[in-house]
Amino acid sequence: MPMKVYKVGGAVRDELLGLPVTERDWVIVGGTPQELLQQGYTQVGRDFPVFLHPRTREEYALARKERKSAPGYYGFSCDFSPDVSLKEDLLRRDLTINAMAFDENGQLIDPYNGHADLQARVLRHVSVAFSEDPVRVLRVARFAARFHHLGFTLADETRLLMYKMVKAGELSWLVAERVWQEWHRSLQEKNPEVFIEVLRSCGALKVVFPEIDCLFGVPNPRHYHLEVDSGIHSLLVLKAAVTLSPEPMIRFAALIHDLGKALTPMNDWPKHHQHEDTGVAPIEALCKRLRIPADFRRFAVMASRLHLNIHRLFELRPQTVVKILERADAFRRPELFKKLLLVCQADAMGCGREISYAQAAGWQYILEECQKVSAQHIIAQGITGEAIKGALHQHRAACVDLIFNAWKKHEKQ
Repeated sequence: MPMKVYKVGGAVRDELLGLPVTERDWVIVGGTPQELLQQGYTQVGRDFPVFLHPRTREEYALARKERKSAPGYYGFSCDFSPDVSLKEDLLRRDLTINAMAFDENGQLIDPYNGHADLQARVLRHVSVAFSEDPVRVLRVARFAARFHHLGFTLADETRLLMYKMVKAGELSWLVAERVWQEWHRSLQEKNPEVFIEVLRSCGALKVVFPEIDCLFGVPNPRHYHLEVDSGIHSLLVLKAAVTLSPEPMIRFAALIHDLGKALTPMNDWPKHHQHEDTGVAPIEALCKRLRIPADFRRFAVMASRLHLNIHRLFELRPQTVVKILERADAFRRPELFKKLLLVCQADAMGCGREISYAQAAGWQYILEECQKVSAQHIIAQGITGEAIKGALHQHRAACVDLIFNAWKKHEKQ
């Protein structure tokens, strides 16, 4: 059988949707590793026979069949002999919209009706083999987040299959790196909140992100939160963060800034005293379990600890304002502080009402003015050693006091 090459997967899907194609994957039917190596391809796949094209450096994989041989993501045995057909290769893919191919003449090959599902805007699994790979639950949730703005919905039978996978304990085989990889990618989509919603709808959120799942059903005071429910509030904050910044770290912190509310004793509901501090432990636990990068963890912890005080700017004493700027490392890392302000603005926007968040501009102005207070000026006054830090703090507090007085005078006019 002569060797044939087909464009497959996401490139086909996105081309049919009229979306930009950033990566192209290819499948080779009727070929062998030896043939490709002889033609100058470079083998890069350790577990599967994947090769880089000698000129384009795009990925070419030999068509393969898979058989489940052990639990988990790596528990597969593969057959990538030249006899494996394109139809057999496409059968192992997750969704019908990802199981299409173009041949060398641009002819669409669609054995599992992916094009019809593409037109109907439906995410549907190709076969029951979907349930053999727990990562696919996360991938489907991510695709739902990616294509939500185009009107895509999850097929009922696929949601049911995902639910059965959760009940069967399949998700216990997920490895931390893959969970974070899919979550991180979802945070870069247009609707990252849909990733969480889909996981919750099939029971997976409780298994994968229990710290987030237990927020649902925990009430907030209606006076401050028209949406009441803490889980819904977190999703609204995430949606608001999307409108403010494309950065995954900002969106990540926005989603989990209120984890402490799930730890509030029920007798204290709907109030959540000190939740900004009690939220640190679950954030640390979540990040440790999923091996989330340290910069994401540190920023999320800072957002949890400081978001209430950022909201309360106009109620604080000048000394407290400076302490918060110092705790946020704002003088050394002002760009990071700007990101914190965006998280806090998203939090305010996620309270179910239209809010003009004057605190953001207020904190930014205070920081800029306090940065004009230089250590060199204090040293020139003869202050030395540890006393410099204290004097710098006092000078900055005096600066904030002047700003507050000016604002109060302006309000009275």
